[in-house]
Amino acid sequence: MEEDEESPGGVGAGRRAGGGRALSGQWADAAAARPRTTERHITVHKRLVLGFAVSILALLVVTMIAVLLSVRIEECGAGAGDPAVAAAGRAGNGSAPPAGARLNQPHLPGELSPGADGGDSAPAEAGAEAEEEGERPAPWTLPRLPGHLRPLHYNLMLSVFLENFTFSGEVNVQVECLRATRYVVLHAHRLRVEAARLAEDRLAGALAVAGFFLYPQTQVFVLVLNRSLEAQRSYNLKILFHAPIENELLGFFRSSYVLYGERRFLAVTQFSPTHARKAFPCFDEPIYKATFKISIKHQATYLSLSNMPVETSVFEEDGWVTDHFSQTPLMSTYYLAWAVCNFTYRETMTKNGVVIRLYARPDAIRRGSGDYALNITRRLIEFYEDYFRMPYSLPKLDLLAVPKHPYAAMENWGLSVFVEQRILLDPSISSISYLLDVTMVIVHELCHQWFGDLVTPVWWEDVWLKEGFAHYFEFVGTDYLYPGWNLEKQRFLTDVLHEVMLLDGLASSHPVSQEVQQATDIDRVFDWIAYKKGAALIRMLANFMGHSVFQMGLQDYLTIHKYGNAARKDLWNTLSEALRKVGKFVNIQVVMDQWTLQMGYPVITIMGNETTDNIVGISQEHFIYDLDVKTKDSSLGNNSYLWQIPLTIAVGNTSHFSSEAIIWVSNKSEHHRISSLSEGSWLLGNINQTGYFRVNYDIRNWKLLIEQLLRNHKIISVSNRAGLIDDAFNLARAGYLPQNIPLELLRYLSKEKEFLPWHAASRALYPLDKLLDRTENYNIFNEYILRQVASMYLKLGWPTNNLDKSFVQASYQHEELRREVIMLACSFGNKHCHQQAATLISDWISSNRNRIPLNVRDIVYCTGVSLMDEDVWEFIWMKFHSTTAVSEKKILLEALTCSDDRNLLNRLLNLSLNSEVVLDQDAIDVIIHVARNPHGRDLAWKFFREKWKILNARYGEALFMNSKLISGVTEFLNTEGELNELKNFIKTHEEGSAASFSRAVETVEANVRWQLLYKEELFQWLRKSLAH
Repeated sequence: MEEDEESPGGVGAGRRAGGGRALSGQWADAAAARPRTTERHITVHKRLVLGFAVSILALLVVTMIAVLLSVRIEECGAGAGDPAVAAAGRAGNGSAPPAGARLNQPHLPGELSPGADGGDSAPAEAGAEAEEEGERPAPWTLPRLPGHLRPLHYNLMLSVFLENFTFSGEVNVQVECLRATRYVVLHAHRLRVEAARLAEDRLAGALAVAGFFLYPQTQVFVLVLNRSLEAQRSYNLKILFHAPIENELLGFFRSSYVLYGERRFLAVTQFSPTHARKAFPCFDEPIYKATFKISIKHQATYLSLSNMPVETSVFEEDGWVTDHFSQTPLMSTYYLAWAVCNFTYRETMTKNGVVIRLYARPDAIRRGSGDYALNITRRLIEFYEDYFRMPYSLPKLDLLAVPKHPYAAMENWGLSVFVEQRILLDPSISSISYLLDVTMVIVHELCHQWFGDLVTPVWWEDVWLKEGFAHYFEFVGTDYLYPGWNLEKQRFLTDVLHEVMLLDGLASSHPVSQEVQQATDIDRVFDWIAYKKGAALIRMLANFMGHSVFQMGLQDYLTIHKYGNAARKDLWNTLSEALRKVGKFVNIQVVMDQWTLQMGYPVITIMGNETTDNIVGISQEHFIYDLDVKTKDSSLGNNSYLWQIPLTIAVGNTSHFSSEAIIWVSNKSEHHRISSLSEGSWLLGNINQTGYFRVNYDIRNWKLLIEQLLRNHKIISVSNRAGLIDDAFNLARAGYLPQNIPLELLRYLSKEKEFLPWHAASRALYPLDKLLDRTENYNIFNEYILRQVASMYLKLGWPTNNLDKSFVQASYQHEELRREVIMLACSFGNKHCHQQAATLISDWISSNRNRIPLNVRDIVYCTGVSLMDEDVWEFIWMKFHSTTAVSEKKILLEALTCSDDRNLLNRLLNLSLNSEVVLDQDAIDVIIHVARNPHGRDLAWKFFREKWKILNARYGEALFMNSKLISGVTEFLNTEGELNELKNFIKTHEEGSAASFSRAVETVEANVRWQLLYKEELFQWLRKSLAH
């Protein structure tokens, strides 16, 4: 992948785009190359007279055009003879600002009047003057900023009018000219620009502006000058603008909540990755770091927040106040932030004097719902400062809990924004899993204050650098808070490694580093491959480097690149250097490029050699779920996919487990001598699952491993027991293993007392359950699973409603195990589990006191709604509306999707799109949960197709949301009919989500293929097993 190494960014993009201007329709003509002057030499020969006549006629036409142009030039008042001036003149429509916007700004010298409307664009002539060398595209048509200018400092003054949801602004940008240009090009999208001017730093007055226009295709604003700016000089760009505060999820948007029966409004920003341009004109690419000075004028009944503390507040007589914020350090636009709200806060301080505040709805603050987040934030800032040997860079950190947000949270430097469900926690009604969710989101966002904010990726193709690190540290940081939980060694496997391998085993996957050229491509790099595979690769790297050397390398990386940008090769170089310091010479880039620039992952197959003592064959191939794809697609079928694999391997028998050895596997197949390999010994690869690959064995070795688990499972580590379960199920699903192996493996579970293998089994069974839950023989599978669960369910029993806070720390593993077993028992129809759930629900209804244990409330609610009558559904619906605790609201809403009543499921689907009833970000979860219910799968699929236009309009621009919805609704479709419905739907509705839809088709094709090839084999084995 080509890396843009020019500084500042954008130059490489221009070079890549040079061959052809990928513009469509009218814009292809607008940007077509035209020479500046055209001289036609008329040859005088036999038709001299005719030629002379044509010349006279042409002279008349030119004279008329000149007269018309002189009128136009007088109107514009600048830039005579410049086609771009004409272009810019027609780009504005002079429309008045919205009522109440109070845009009492002075007329600016050098501006083009009237103003440019956010909806208009550059007309055809605009491209002519720009293309000075025949084939060079106009700078505003490039997918990246042209790189002639870079910002040094922004002075941004905003006025926010929440009474009519508009805002106006003035931005002054100090820019440095790197290469001479007549065009100032920066990002602006859906803004109405009223005036713009450019001045030199010294008091020489404004430069003559020929005109300006907005170019929506590349979301830029273009200022056309009469003469070129000089390289190595600084200029001041001033732009006045205004826009609505939209009721959506990106840019500067509004949200609301109800307090004491009154609806209150707030406005907040979400700029990552490319939405700062919707709030003010700026150089909206991560490489363009600058300092920012922000001022916000608002009604005095509100408060305003931004990245830095308020320096001064100026109160005016009319009930307005202007907050002036301190200047930021060098930073990119995507994590700039501000908010206007009437929240209250609680605060604490770190030992180094960093002030931490949590802002939320006044009733949530009063209840103490933010106290947990505030306290762990203080401890985590101190942890990161110590781990990275780098102090937190700003004087304060605000955590802002908002009702509506497209993501769990956003790491804006000094002002991190969280959706309420991911930060507010009421200890009296929150389960351990909810507490874990809240903790990990906070750990993630705080890691970004270093990885992302202090050191920023050069460009979005390496977004996995910041997201992979933050996702990995979710587990490291939570282990710091709760040392007994062992998340990095255990829960990481099921929640990250196993989950992302499902996605990355598809032929439609992509590398973690993938080329991004334009704004529309950026969304596709923010997915679970970037986050979870990035984290898994970082964990693998930390393990083969050694954690202390890895930590030292990260400290050096942050020290070298602080307040700047870095690409993946900068990280590889620093880590290689850290290894060199301790006497190890490994070129990290050579190793890691294969993992980051190739999609997918390998399956290692270890084959015992029966004829030669202690020699085993080790081969690698690209793991793909649908093996047929390899024959269809030559790029997947050939042998080009190779990885350098740090394979840890150990030998064991009934009583002994040898110490692990590391073998670097880099060829398609190799032979290795393994010491202490004797008759009856088994081999185990990928010790503790630190590597990002699957391991398969010959059938003899699988059977020895299963026997070992049945005889004494503790010989094999908890992590490897979980890994064996996950690998076996997925190797069988893809056809690498017979279907009975994973189910035979499960037989040992009745003796398993650790949470992780049960959790791995539960997650591995889930997709298999969904493949079978509408088949006529489903009860056979159901019965088999219940047999494996029964004894442990009886042994563990149900929790009591223990509210002792020390209980969380002391018994996390035990309580999570009990929860997992109860969930499996209730899901697969254990009679006692069903009776217990019904009794608890009935008690709640009759007494109106909820005595259901916190850690199993979601299971009880769901089971009750599924088993009991419509009155229970109505009761849960009523409780959903009346509760103010966000954790409770979430599980009550999900419980409503568990009903067997198709009418109730349809009713819920239709209500989900009413924002007054279900928050925008929660509607997706409702639809997905209905799709997971076998009684609602076809309803959700039908609803999705019928409402696609509404859903796509609402979520299309928000990262993750559309792909999460498409995957959630389609992943368990498994009939030929449903596959055809999906393909037909895509033919007419694919716009904007092509990658998600191609993943969906591949998944459903694999489901259909599995039904065809393996379903009967599985049922035959189950019948035989149950008969014994």
